[in-house]
Amino acid sequence: MDNITTKDIRNIAIVGHGNEGKTILTESMLFNAGVTDRLGRIEDGTTVTDYDPEETKRQISISAALAPLKWNKHKINLIDVPGYFDFVGEMIQALRVADGAIIVVGAVSGLSVGTEKAWDYCDKYNIPRMLFINQMDREHVDFMKVLNELQDEYGPSVAPFQVPIMDGEEFKGYIDLVEMKAKEFTANGVKDIPIPDGMESEIESERTMLIEAVAETSEELMEKYFEGEEFTKDEMNNALKQGVLDGEIIPVLCGSAVENKGANALMDAIVNYMPNVIERPAVTAIDIKSDEEKEIMADSSEPFSAFVFKTVVDPFVGKLSLFKVMSGELNTDTNLYNSNKESSEKLGAIYMMRGKKQIQVNKVTTGDIGAVAKLQHTETGDTLCTRDNIVKFDEYVFPEPAISLAIEAEKEGEEDRVMIGLNRLTEEDPTFSIIQDAEIGQTLIAGVGELHLEVLANKVKSKFGSGLTFKEPRLPYRETIRKPVKAEGRHRKQTGGHGQFGHIWVDFEPIGDVDIPFEFVDKIVGGVVPRQYIPAVEKGLEECLKKGVLAGYPMVGIRATLYDGSYHSVDSSEMAFRAAATLAYRQLIEGDPILLEPILKAEVVVPDEYMGDIIGDLNRRRGRILGMEPIGGGLQKIEAEVPQAEVARYATDLRSMTQARGEFKLEFVRYEEVPGNISAKIVEESKKE
Repeated sequence: MDNITTKDIRNIAIVGHGNEGKTILTESMLFNAGVTDRLGRIEDGTTVTDYDPEETKRQISISAALAPLKWNKHKINLIDVPGYFDFVGEMIQALRVADGAIIVVGAVSGLSVGTEKAWDYCDKYNIPRMLFINQMDREHVDFMKVLNELQDEYGPSVAPFQVPIMDGEEFKGYIDLVEMKAKEFTANGVKDIPIPDGMESEIESERTMLIEAVAETSEELMEKYFEGEEFTKDEMNNALKQGVLDGEIIPVLCGSAVENKGANALMDAIVNYMPNVIERPAVTAIDIKSDEEKEIMADSSEPFSAFVFKTVVDPFVGKLSLFKVMSGELNTDTNLYNSNKESSEKLGAIYMMRGKKQIQVNKVTTGDIGAVAKLQHTETGDTLCTRDNIVKFDEYVFPEPAISLAIEAEKEGEEDRVMIGLNRLTEEDPTFSIIQDAEIGQTLIAGVGELHLEVLANKVKSKFGSGLTFKEPRLPYRETIRKPVKAEGRHRKQTGGHGQFGHIWVDFEPIGDVDIPFEFVDKIVGGVVPRQYIPAVEKGLEECLKKGVLAGYPMVGIRATLYDGSYHSVDSSEMAFRAAATLAYRQLIEGDPILLEPILKAEVVVPDEYMGDIIGDLNRRRGRILGMEPIGGGLQKIEAEVPQAEVARYATDLRSMTQARGEFKLEFVRYEEVPGNISAKIVEESKKE
């Protein structure tokens, strides 16, 4: 791909709902551009962009993958993005470096939640987009029905550039509404044909909408439109491109990726209407020397800067850092500097990635996407630049993890290998985290959903050779007492020679505030317990409080007042008084101990139509509804308090109840007493353990 300049590069994310043909559409474009010599099949595991063993096994995309090609003297960097919501981090990474997006919509399924999510993320990142209605080869397709759904949802900016020509159930061709030409598919591509009888009236209203959209892009064209003059081809194309760039026109095209119909026209539209990086709004970065924000010019003559948008980890090849050049050029003699880590990086070979294939190149220019291997300090979201021009781009903001599960190594003795694998995968996937929870004595991994965590577990096994299993996380229950207890602790032991003697009286009482774990009060007078042994009593009680008398959970909200005791001048020691504290502590069982559970504040955002179901479900989870608030866009925010025990897998349940349209976040509020019937079960299970 020599002699490609910045203005000729198109970075295009292929996004949309799962199973609507994004990967096969990418395959069709690669094949038609002559990159591959045959169309890969998902069923056979032979596609370019679904190359990971997990993707092959599950027949779904899991990671965003690059697929560059050359078309009409332009370079198109396709980024095939997973459609499943567990891998939303991949969409965020792809859209960060994309200059345009193709939202793939099923010709039968129509507007789906995946379409909505992709559209919303394109809005969030201000990405120009097109809609491609795929799977026109299937039975019961209805292009106009899907088009009307899209226009009803997103308004008149959704403008068809094509209308399909159907012969019964067969997808024969399309009418190009921009040029008003009919095209029929042939074995070698398409050929021009007359517009079929009866279709002129069918397409008239769509053509009129397109002309009006063009007219509205400038006063000059509006005036020409009112005077009844025809637009020239250049006027049409320039106005449509500007409309796409401004988000005022969303082209709709159609095709069948499986039958390789419509992919060529889509690539033509990408070249003609999608922007290059120069035409996009300027990106800002922090100039480290001045600590001020500045615009980064998308110009190959500017100083070099790049954003690392993705990391690929391979146990054999090592770590690959994928980046987009924001300014300047990267070549083999560039002195790389990581401004996030404040460290230099040794640059080796430079690659262009196509699926898993690494193609070595001499340089990567502004607006293009490349990869380098084995950078020591660089992680996803970092900025690469030179020491003469130290800048830093905004880092990623990923969604908070929605589900946590405890893990154990499948085989004893492989714990270290599992942790090494997981830690390596955090480099590749920033949307999951590892939590070492000392209190509950478990290692947790937190991610976007159950499928996400399941895929991570399988990757650890396939890439690093060690399996792991999931368990429900233990909940951080607490214990306290409801009534005071006077407790005596008397430790006496004679073994010949020095003995052990420690004797104390302690008043235990509830503080009334479980946010205060423990208070120790020294009321010893007259030296009945010598000063040097009082800290040992306090320390002994603190150690005991880590394990409650009811079910073994930490005790909180307890005041211990040491008020009396006795000692032996020879046999008393710190150890003896700690033992006496342990004996006194055991008598807390007489203080009417209770179990406490963590209560979380839940903020749940759902479309209006799911309100009743969500409120009913929260009530069934022992939740208390605090309030409801409309937040616009047909969404409602529900605030509630709910026990943590009831929302362990809420991410999965909410997704099921709302067809993945619901979102939530949880925040710890306080501890409350566990209802008696539930407490009894927890205590019984604890005793068994």
